[in-house]
Amino acid sequence: MRLKNIRNLFLSLALLAVVALVSYKIGQGNKIIPSTLGQFDLSLMWKVKDKLSTDFLEKDDMDNVKMKYGAIQGMVASLGDPYTVFLPPEENKSANEDLAGEFGGVGISLGYSKDGILAVVSPLSGTPADKAGIKAGDLILKIVDKKNNIEKETTGISLNEAVSLIRGEIGTEVVLTMYRESNQKRFESVLKRDNIEVPGVELEWLTVDNKKIAWVKMSKFSEDLFTKWNEIVTMINNEKKISGSNYAGIILDLRNNPGGYLQASVVVASDFIKDGVIVKQESTKGITQTYNIEKNRGNLLNDKLVVLINGGSASASEILAGALHDYKRASLVGVKTFGKGTVQQPEDFNDGSGLHLTIARWLLPSGKNIHKEGISPDIEIVESTDSAQKDVQLEKAKEVVLEK
Repeated sequence: MRLKNIRNLFLSLALLAVVALVSYKIGQGNKIIPSTLGQFDLSLMWKVKDKLSTDFLEKDDMDNVKMKYGAIQGMVASLGDPYTVFLPPEENKSANEDLAGEFGGVGISLGYSKDGILAVVSPLSGTPADKAGIKAGDLILKIVDKKNNIEKETTGISLNEAVSLIRGEIGTEVVLTMYRESNQKRFESVLKRDNIEVPGVELEWLTVDNKKIAWVKMSKFSEDLFTKWNEIVTMINNEKKISGSNYAGIILDLRNNPGGYLQASVVVASDFIKDGVIVKQESTKGITQTYNIEKNRGNLLNDKLVVLINGGSASASEILAGALHDYKRASLVGVKTFGKGTVQQPEDFNDGSGLHLTIARWLLPSGKNIHKEGISPDIEIVESTDSAQKDVQLEKAKEVVLEK
C-alpha cells in the first residue's frame, strides 16, 4: 500500500510537471505582454514561427538569430519613421564608425526626400561620391553591389540597409542609379569604395584685398570636433592679434554637413552667442529639454560671421545655423537647408545591436521646428553646376564679410 501511494505520488508529480510544461508552451504560443500601448499579443508570431519550423522546405537556411533581428526590425519599421531603426550588430558597428568620423565606403550621407525616397543628404568633400559629381538632394533609385552581386531597388529601403549595401571592401565598386530633380535626369554613377576619413572641422585662411578671412569648414559634428574646435578658435584668435585691422571675420561653412552630435553644435554656438537658448527638445511626453549657451566660452563674440548653407546642411548643422540666424548673429548665404528637425537617441545592446530612436523634435530659439521645411538663407545663391567654375556661394560670402 505504501509503495502504491509513493508510485501514485510520483505519477501525480509527473502529471503536474507535464501540465506545467504544456501551460508554459501554451503561454509561449499565446504570449501577451503588457505594453504602454495596451496588450501586445505575440501569438500569431509564434504560430508563424512554428509553421516555418515544421514545414519550410530549406530548414538549413533558417537562422533563429536572423529571424529574431528581422522580427524586431519589422516591428520598428512599422512605425513609419525612417529615422527610427533597429540595427543588428554589424550594421550598428557601421553606424558607430560613421559618428566616429572614419569608415569605408563612397562618402555619401543618406536621408529621405519629402516623398520618402532615399536621397543624398550630402556628399562628403574629397570622397568618391564628391569626385563623381553627386550632389545633395540627388535621389537614389537602385543600388548594385558588384562585389557581392546584389541588386536592390530602393523603394521602402531602410537607411541601415542602404548603408550596408553601399559600403564594402575598399577597391570594389558600387553602382547607383540616381535621379536629379533639378534637370529631371536619371543617370548611373559607378563608384569605387575607399577608406573614408572625415575631419569634423578644418580651417583655411583666405586673403582678399589684404584682408584675412577664416574659412571654417565643418563637414560633420563628429567626435573629433569637441577637441578640434577649441584648437581652431585658438588659431583664429592668434591670427587676429597678428593681423590686427587686416582681420575681416569668419565664414562658417556648413554646406553638406549632415549633422551628428547635437551637443557639438551647442559648443560652437556658445563661442558666437553671449547668452540664451540654442535649441529646445520637445518630446512626445510633453517634456521640454533646453540647451543653453555654455558658460565660460564666448571666444568669438565680436567677429563678423557669415554662414554658408545648402540642401546638404541637416540636423545639428541646421540647429547651429538657425540659432545664429535667430539671434541675428550671422548672415546666411546659399540655398535652403535639408529640413531634419527630429532627434534620435542611440542605444547599444549587449549583443552589439542597437536602436536609433526618434525621441523628440527640436525647436529653434524662435520656437520654430523646421522638419521637412528647412531654413532659408538671407542671401540666396544657387551653386554653379559646372565644377570648373568658381565657388559662387563662397565668393558671395567673402563679399558679405568684407562689407562695412
